[in-house]
Order: sequence, then structure tokens, then C-alpha cells
Amino acid sequence: MNIIIGGALGRMGRELARAAGEAGLGIACGVDIAYTGQPMDFPMERAYADIAVQADALVDFSRADGLPALLAYAVAARMPSVLCTTGYNAAEVAAIGEASAAIPVFRSANMSLGINVLQALCAMAAKALGGRFDVEIVEKHHRQKLDSPSGTALMLYESVCNALGGAHPVVNGRAGRDAKRTAGEVGIHAVRGGTVTGEHEVGFYGNAEQIVLTHRAENRGLFAEGAVRAAQFLVGKPAGLYAMQNVVAEMLGT
Repeated sequence: MNIIIGGALGRMGRELARAAGEAGLGIACGVDIAYTGQPMDFPMERAYADIAVQADALVDFSRADGLPALLAYAVAARMPSVLCTTGYNAAEVAAIGEASAAIPVFRSANMSLGINVLQALCAMAAKALGGRFDVEIVEKHHRQKLDSPSGTALMLYESVCNALGGAHPVVNGRAGRDAKRTAGEVGIHAVRGGTVTGEHEVGFYGNAEQIVLTHRAENRGLFAEGAVRAAQFLVGKPAGLYAMQNVVAEMLGT
């Protein structure tokens, strides 16, 4: 199995190359707008339009603004695509949905198996506790992260809302002299600093009791390993939109 790596020169692109090698996958090509001809262990291109090699899947860890070129190439080449980038806007999410009608597309805000277990636990807690507990989400990442709140925090928020039966107002941080919490809102707070790989905490706060669920990523390698697993899962699948929950279900035989 051979893959194409989008964002091959970035930190996650390099982690993905390592994880792919350890899993026995070949790298047909890397794509990165920052490529200037430096020696690499595999062929490189600056743009998807320049790719001339064959591959079984594309795995992207680049930026959201590169999505149009990526999807144009993937649909034309009928290339199964794993999208690991976060920060997509509504129009970009819609474009991903359109592409999934023609090719298999795997999209997850977080490629960690543990995060997807946390997502299920949050939905279970929200359903059991109903509206009797206040929900607050705190996410922490390194100082270089661009989007805020993180895609994973939004994924956890959606899980809570689905379990509660509808959307709830989001408050991103609190400031001012009138920041009292209102009923039904969900707070989402971002911390940026140092080299934190990623931490997500979902707290359920009731009268005289709290339930706090936390996931900590100790290194970026786990995301790359999850992306490799996603690529292996996606090859041979019919056109459609897939996520890490599908991988977990396949692993469990459910």
C-alpha cells in the first residue's frame, strides 16, 4: 500500500512518514507548498496538480486553505482521502460532503483512538445527566496552534449536544463584569502555550458534585498512527464520509 502525504514537511507530515514506514506502507509522494528542492526520502511536489505517481490513498495534515486543490485532485484521481486537518469553515465542510459522493473520504478532528472513546463517554454522561449539570470544555495546545477552539473541542461539544437533543449556546471564554453563566450554555475555553501536544477536559458540574473526563496526548505519534490506521481502513470502501468511529466499530466487530 502506497500513500500520498499532504503537508509532508510539517511536524505531523514527518510523523506520518515515520508511522507509515513502521506500518510497512510506502510513500508514493509528498506534497507541500514549502518544498524548495531539499533532499527527501520520497518524491515531492509543491502542488497536487503536479502529482504524476499512483497511490492507494492520500493522507493530509496540512492547512484548511489547501482543501480546494486537494479535493480537486482527489476527485479527479478517484483517490481515497484521509483529512486530518482542523479549522474547516462551513463552506469547506460542505465541499468535503460533496466530494464524498464521488470518493471515500475519512474526516476526523482528532485521529486518536482514546479521544473517540472520550467522545462516547461524554455522550453517555450528557444523556444520563440531562440538563441538570453545567458543561464546560477546556482544551490545551502548544503555542503554534492556529485554530481556536480546537476541532476536537468542537467534536466533543457536538457529542454533548446530540446527547442532550439539540444545539446549546457556546460561550468561548468569559470576560467582563457580567459573565454569569446562563442556563443551557456550554463553555469552551482554549489554552495555548509551550509545547503541549494536546489535552481535552469535559467537565459536568452539578450541585455539590462534579464529573471531569480528561484525555491527554503525550506525543504526536499517536495521531500519525491513527491516520495510518484510517488510510488502511479507507482503501476499498465505497464513496462516502467516514470517521474514526467507523474504525473503532470495525475493530470491535460491531
